[in-house]
Amino acid sequence: MTKKIYLIILVLFSLSINQYYAYRGIFPIDSFLIFDSGYNVMSGHHPFKDYWLITGPVLDYIQSLFFHVFKVNWFSYALHASLLNMFLALFSYYFFLKLGLKSIFAFIYSLGIAILAYPSIGTPFVDHHAIIFSVMALYSLIIGIYYKKNLFWFLIPLFLILSFFSKQVPSTYISGLFAITIMYYFFMFKNKFKKQNFTSLLLGCFFSFLLISIIFFKNQIPIENFLIQYIYYPYSLGELRISELKLGFENFIAQFKFIYISIIPTFFIIFLLFKNKNKNLIIKEELLTSFVFIISILIFIYYQLLTLNQILIFFLIPICLGFSHSYTIKYFNKKYIVYFILIIFIFTTTKYHIRFNHNKKFMELTNVDFEKSVNASEFDQIFKGLKWITPTYADNPSEEIELLIDVKNILSKVKEEKIIISDYQFFSAILKNKSASPNKWYDKLSIPDKKNKYYIDHKNFFIKKIKENNIKKIYFIGENMHKIYFFEEFIYQNKCSVLNKLNILFMELDISKCEL
Repeated sequence: MTKKIYLIILVLFSLSINQYYAYRGIFPIDSFLIFDSGYNVMSGHHPFKDYWLITGPVLDYIQSLFFHVFKVNWFSYALHASLLNMFLALFSYYFFLKLGLKSIFAFIYSLGIAILAYPSIGTPFVDHHAIIFSVMALYSLIIGIYYKKNLFWFLIPLFLILSFFSKQVPSTYISGLFAITIMYYFFMFKNKFKKQNFTSLLLGCFFSFLLISIIFFKNQIPIENFLIQYIYYPYSLGELRISELKLGFENFIAQFKFIYISIIPTFFIIFLLFKNKNKNLIIKEELLTSFVFIISILIFIYYQLLTLNQILIFFLIPICLGFSHSYTIKYFNKKYIVYFILIIFIFTTTKYHIRFNHNKKFMELTNVDFEKSVNASEFDQIFKGLKWITPTYADNPSEEIELLIDVKNILSKVKEEKIIISDYQFFSAILKNKSASPNKWYDKLSIPDKKNKYYIDHKNFFIKKIKENNIKKIYFIGENMHKIYFFEEFIYQNKCSVLNKLNILFMELDISKCEL
């Protein structure tokens, strides 16, 4: 009965905390990243085929399902992230129970994960999905090794493929680690594993491949487009990031100190187990799973450094603490270590909840007065309940809303097909714009610059979409008007286009006289 109560609380809490923070503040380029793309998929436009993207097609498809079921609104958008937050919390609870923790401790650590995982942004985001699916794959591998359950061997490749199609990393690194671990396990523990486990793993791989293949073939997504946009071009960026990455003490150690502190007890227990000269098969499995767990945590830290983004992996702290707690009670049952673990848990969960959830550091809203926020339904009813305030207009969010209303009114009178380029990626959904933008988003990394060998591929793709949809006007919305430079090389420099400023947030590029 107690476990059922814990499950009910976890479901309600993990959903409600994310829904609450999803409605509190906006960072446009991140908060709206999946909104229009989810609408575009629902309208029949597909990634790689109809719009260029280098991250996260799985989020677009999932969000389109939410829009189908719950309609196009902020509630269904936030619910997407909230449900993943809930699944992670519930899976974590099950994982901790399987590690041997009492239900009260499994519940407590799972609450901490629900607090720190998705609420830092609240809305669907590629990095959050990618690492959460990878963590679920890690859970599945460890449970699969311990309990030989076919379901979890089946789930390993499924979670990894979902992670990969959310973002290329960390799943690429995690998959390599898991492949080595699984091969070692199957060869070194021949008397322990069941052949059905290996069969289930292969079935999981086959099912995952089949699922992706169906989506590609059903929607006629060109494989060449996928390879260029999602593999080759991002790889060229990754090489540059890796070469410039600084793994000094401050970067790799200091800012993640509480993650390292939370796995110290696990290191200590591993040391004791290694010293044990009479290692039975159970201890050998413990050593293998703890090794995989620790290496995975290091991979997640490395991945965080590669993102060049605000830190989102602090939810790993309660995961590591729960893992350490389970090892402590199994092999070194000292209450003072458990007290140490719980103190670290309370301190870090409170600290990072205040910093990233309440103060919204991940969304650049740390010093914002949320009392100044306005109800976004003033702009459009699909945002009902959203407390609108952004870093750019933190002192006067009403001015931003008024400018956006002006933009909406002008665009609603433009009957011909148009391309909308903006960090406010919701105008296609609001205006029922049939022509998806040829790019999912327009930051400086998503579009190849002239020095990149894939610049021509992007240029040809973009111009092809302009021709196919008979586009006459391109609209730029937002403070970052520098995005116009993306088009100067192959449109604006021809001097056939006319650039009109409609308000301080809004510019129109008329290309009706251009022969592209």
